Parts: sequence; structure tokens; C-alpha cells
Amino acid sequence: MQQLGDVLLAGGLVTPDQLEAASGEQAGGRTLGRVLVEEGVLSEAQLVAALATQIGMPFVDLSEHPVDGSAIARVPGALCRRYAAIPVGFEDGRLVLAMADPANVFAMDDMRAMTGLDVKPVVATRPDVLAAIDRYYRADSDMDDLTSALDAQEEEQDLSTVKEIVEDAPIVKYVNLLITQAIQDRASDIHLEPGEHDLRVRFRIDGVLHEVMRSPRSIQSGVISRLKIMADIDIAERRVPQDGRLSVTAHGQKVDLRVATLPTVWGEKVVMRILDNSTARLDLADLGFSDGNYARYAESFTKPYGMVLVTGPTGSGKSTTLYATMNIVSRPEVNVITVEDPVEYRLPGINQVQTNAKAGLTFASALRSILRSDPDVVLIGEIRDHETGQIAVEAALTGHLVLSTLHTNDAPSAITRLTEMGIEPFLVGSALDAVLAQRLARRLCGKCKEAYVPEPAHLLAARFPWQDGEDLPELFRPVGCSVCAKTGYKGRLALHEVMRVSEQVERLAVQRASATEIGAVARSEGMLTLREDGMAKVAAGVTSVDEILRVVV
Repeated sequence: MQQLGDVLLAGGLVTPDQLEAASGEQAGGRTLGRVLVEEGVLSEAQLVAALATQIGMPFVDLSEHPVDGSAIARVPGALCRRYAAIPVGFEDGRLVLAMADPANVFAMDDMRAMTGLDVKPVVATRPDVLAAIDRYYRADSDMDDLTSALDAQEEEQDLSTVKEIVEDAPIVKYVNLLITQAIQDRASDIHLEPGEHDLRVRFRIDGVLHEVMRSPRSIQSGVISRLKIMADIDIAERRVPQDGRLSVTAHGQKVDLRVATLPTVWGEKVVMRILDNSTARLDLADLGFSDGNYARYAESFTKPYGMVLVTGPTGSGKSTTLYATMNIVSRPEVNVITVEDPVEYRLPGINQVQTNAKAGLTFASALRSILRSDPDVVLIGEIRDHETGQIAVEAALTGHLVLSTLHTNDAPSAITRLTEMGIEPFLVGSALDAVLAQRLARRLCGKCKEAYVPEPAHLLAARFPWQDGEDLPELFRPVGCSVCAKTGYKGRLALHEVMRVSEQVERLAVQRASATEIGAVARSEGMLTLREDGMAKVAAGVTSVDEILRVVV
């Protein structure tokens, strides 16, 4: 058998110098391959491929290798998860089995007994195998079985019958599978929408809704009641909207869900927002800021006082940006207090206040109390009215750093929005330090994005920064593969527009100038618009022209 070093050299994966250096660093039981991976010379996949070559077995990259659905159907997902192995096809009457551990004879024996076929093992990395199992053995088939089992229930139930169904295992399992599948698919929201004949389930993935299943209307009452019980919502009340919260553990990680019900003509619609707690711990530098925009924004939130606003529509990532900012400004010597509706993420070391309108704890009343609690930094979930805006502006003028959100289409409109709320323009100009407008765009899938040279007419229509006569740029467009569920996109990135409130902008605010005039001055002072930042990210190859045009006017 060849030595691993010889295999790596023959494949051109390492140089003799790298191999010699790694051999000298072997210590504490570390193998040569592990040293090369830890030093960044090899990737995990390259090491596994080299080891497979060393023992004379084929290696497959499951992120690119086609998988035969009929092979998947022959083996249950539980067996695949037990052995970290997945069938990928057939060859000469044998089942081709991708395995993280090809020496596991028990796995091959069980697969052989299950399918009645001989097994041909191939090698794949463990993360790729587990990701493929999650991708191909979704909860759909289990849900279909559960739906069939529940389909016999009567369409209308009284409260006692609903209670019996809720406590029954199939409904509990159905709801658990639904939530697990949504988390596995990276969904941000789950929509359960009752119709005349069925219950439609949709997931919002990367900002776009996808229909995932339709279930019989007969299970609607049981599923919705189960969710209401989990979220501590009154199951007897079906006439008014209600809100609640629940926590689940998925893949060993705690995930919170914010639940909202809405009465419709066919029953209660339920929307669950999936709150991934890891989002609240994101580094601001990971949110896709360009160097220039990050420098302009950081210049504002590092000041000891002043107001910083983040604007954009619902679902544009405003809260994520504010939490990432809070992670930077929150230090042991700083008193940070927030007032939110609702408190989506619990952050250590920060005093978070949940508004309660029924008890009289509104943004404005909470903010007055907060200012008597000796804060250094105040985060207000949203400025919605004159009273909240007035107190926030006064807090910024009296030595506090105030962070908040506002619903406007762009950064310059924030100034006119505040003055329209009845706040004096001279106070707005003095208190406001910066406005960050943002949108979320889908990120191109790194596995399948395709390079192309666009037509000049397409660039001009999209207002891409290109002049007639210049060389056409190479851009990328979506294709679709198994990794991105055939969408061409995976994940999202933020587009930013950072407006600093300079003396000239402040003067325009006092003069009650329009957002257009303020925007023209801000651009002359170096502000990039959302579209310009988006097109810069298109040129960098991380998203597409069509995606930018979808989210930015």
C-alpha cells in the first residue's frame, strides 16, 4: 500500500517542503493528514479523498455527485443516520453506498439485509454524508404517513375532542416534524394557512416563500391547538389574534419560535418566526458590510452619545444588525438597557425590557423609566410615535447612545419621517448621528453559480456602473443544484446605505428640506445608495443582477 505522503505528492496536493514541514510537526498522536488539515494545506475533503486512494477505494463528493432517488427509497433514513452512510445509486446490480467509515462491516451487512443487494462502498466525508442524509431524508414521507393516520378525524371538533387529539402522539409527532424540517431547511418563518379544503404549509427560505405541503383540513384543529398549547396561547379563543412563544431543541441546539395567530374566514392562520439564537451573537463584520460602509457606521456607534437609526422594511435584518452592534458596545463598564416588542433574543449582560401595552408599559413609558436607571446605551425596538421619538431624541442629546429602528425606504427619508412625527427639525439634526438603511438579498450558491458576460442593454437597464465602450464585466448568475434545492441561491447578504449627518445635512434638516435634497447632499459626501452597494456585490460575484433588482428600487 502506498504511503499517504506519496499519494499526496503524486496528486499534486502538497509540495515536498510542505510534506517535510508537516512530518516534523507530528506530535501528541496527530497523524500526518491531520497536521496538514490543521495547517490549512489540505481541506477535509482532499484528505479523505487521498486516504481513499491510499486504500484503493473510490471517493465521491456528495455535494456534486448525483444521487439516485430509487436507491434512497430502498433504505430508511434512521439506518443511514445510525451508520453515517447513504445509498447514492446502483452499479452492476450492487447498491453503491457512500460511507464515512468504509471499514464498518456491520453497516454493510445491515444494508445488504435491508435491500437484498450486494453493497459497493465508496468513501465520503462525514459532514457531506450527514448533510446528504438531512437533504434527502426529509420529514415529508413521515408527515404523509401521519397525515393519512389523522385524516379519519372529524372535520369539526368541540374543545374536549381537540384536547384528546392534541394529546395523541400522531399530532405531537406531526408538529415536531414540521418544526424540525423547517429548521433543517434554514427557514425563517413557518406559515400554516387554512383553506376551504386543506391546510397549506409554507416555509420562508432566504426571504422567499415556498409551499412544502398540503394536509387535509380534518387535521387543522388538532395541529393549531397543539401549537397554541406549546406557545401558552388560549386554545378556546379563536376570534382574535394572539401571540406566544415556544422553545424546541433541534440537532442539539435550542431554538426559540415566536408564534402569532390570525383569524381568517377558514380558520386560524399561524405564523411561526424561527429565532436562531446564534444570529444574536453574530459579528458585525460578518453581515456583509463593504469596507467604506463599515468605517462610516462604526464611526457613529463608537461615540459616547448620539442617535443611530437602522431603517428598512419588515424582515430586512434590522434587529440582527442592532444586536451585532450591541455585542460590540456592550462591555462590563457600560450599562446597556433595551426596550423591545417582543424581546426576540436573550443577550447576556444586557438589561432587556419587554413592553406590555395591557399593563401600560409602552415604549414611551418604559423609555422614561430607563432614563432614570443610569443607562449608557439605550436600544429602542422601534420608534413608532411622537412621544417615543421625542424621548429618544432628548436621551441622545443628554449624553446617551441611542440605537433604534424606523420604517423608511432609504436613509435620507429617516430625517423627514422624524419631523413628520412632530419632532422639531433642529432637535433631529442635533441628535441624529447616522442612519443605516438596509435590505437582504439572496447569496448565489457557491457550488453551481455560473459565470457569464452580460449584454450591454441589460447592464444599462439595470443601471450597472458600466460605461458604453468599456470592456464588459464577467458576472455570475444562478443555476441550481442539490445543495441549494435547485434555487441557485443559498443564504443571504445585506445591502447597506450609510448616511452620516454632517453639518450640511443638519442644516437641510433644520430647513425641512425634502428627502431627495438630503440624499443628493449625502451622496456628494460619499454615501453609496442601496442599489450602488448591491451592484458592487454583483461585481464581486456574490449575488446576481436580477436579485438586486428584486429587492431594491
